[in-house]
Amino acid sequence: MDKIIENKGLIRKKHIPYIIAGAVALALIIWSIFGDHRSQLRVDKRGISSAMVERGLFNDFVRVTGQVQPITTIQLTPLEGGVVEQILKEEGAIVKRGDAIIKLTNSQLNLAILESEASLAEKENFLRNTLVQMEQQKLDLAQSRLQLNLDVERKHRRYTQNLRMYQEKLIPGEEYLQSKEDYDLAVKSHTLLIERQKQDSLYRTIQIENMQESLASMRKSMVLIRERVNNLTLKSPIDGQLGSLDVVLGQSVSTGGNIGRISDLSDFKIEAMIDEHYIDRVRPDLEATFERQSNKFSLKVKKVYPDVRNGQFKTDLSFTGERPDNIRTGQTYYINMELGKADNSIIIPKGTFYQKTGGSWIFVLDKSGEKAYKRAIRIGRQNPNYYEVLDGLEPGESVIVSGYESFGNNEILILK
Repeated sequence: MDKIIENKGLIRKKHIPYIIAGAVALALIIWSIFGDHRSQLRVDKRGISSAMVERGLFNDFVRVTGQVQPITTIQLTPLEGGVVEQILKEEGAIVKRGDAIIKLTNSQLNLAILESEASLAEKENFLRNTLVQMEQQKLDLAQSRLQLNLDVERKHRRYTQNLRMYQEKLIPGEEYLQSKEDYDLAVKSHTLLIERQKQDSLYRTIQIENMQESLASMRKSMVLIRERVNNLTLKSPIDGQLGSLDVVLGQSVSTGGNIGRISDLSDFKIEAMIDEHYIDRVRPDLEATFERQSNKFSLKVKKVYPDVRNGQFKTDLSFTGERPDNIRTGQTYYINMELGKADNSIIIPKGTFYQKTGGSWIFVLDKSGEKAYKRAIRIGRQNPNYYEVLDGLEPGESVIVSGYESFGNNEILILK
């Protein structure tokens, strides 16, 4: 009887595990070469916000908060120290230029005035006495000169007579010589007296001028001291409103201390603090606007302060047109400051993603909206509503603009 031989084929049962293992290994090799190895994270799509990338008009402006300030503020500073005797104007009062605000008293200043007046009187009395003495000396010299004139004439007459008599041999030579010597001495004495008169006159003139200058200086000093007394009454230097008056009766106030201020209410300015990010772009004459009570008001940057404090710098803006009704110091306005002209650009709405990425990357949704991929981008300017995208995105794409804090370092988001 013939035996039937079974055809087992090329693949036997014992080979199946090896075939499966090889297929898995091949799949792993293919996945390692061509597969996506980026880290993934499952995210609840209800917790994210997305926005479309658009091409539109980008308005280059920054929104800042400004406060109304008086156009000018002057510190109230005493030029002379003293004790507060009277407070003539209260804080908040409207004052005119020259109005008295505070009256001080200073006993040491009053004593200095009395001492200066006594010194001036003594100096004036000394000058009068000196003038009298000089006048008496002048008269004495004049009298001496008259006496010498007479003496010269007499001795000249005797000398002339003795000369003739000597020539006629009527008197001895010794008598003639004595008369000649007496005459010569009288002439020399007369010359010396005249020179003394000249020197005394010059000396008196200089001395009197010096004393008069000294008296003039003392009188000026008295005027200044009396002006110091006037400075004990603090007066308003301008028309305005008195504010921050920080004194009480009996308080001792030092020279140069700040005890209040006066605000010029004839006009106002806006003082705004701006993030240091914009310090290179904000400059004088930039235009700005704000809205109040459905009206739009125009401003321009008047001054940019160079110091940066707590990440901000200060600017002053002035009105270029009408002012709001009932404008008051301290009011807050939200200002749009124009930094440049509007451009047609690729833009995305502002979002909290920027705090994590700094604008260097963003998650872009695929067409299905089921996945989002991390992509490098480059952001340029920004305004309160939009970022300007310089590179990395195209109009029509959708991006996640909400916060990225919970996404970690994953590169693909699976939205469920």
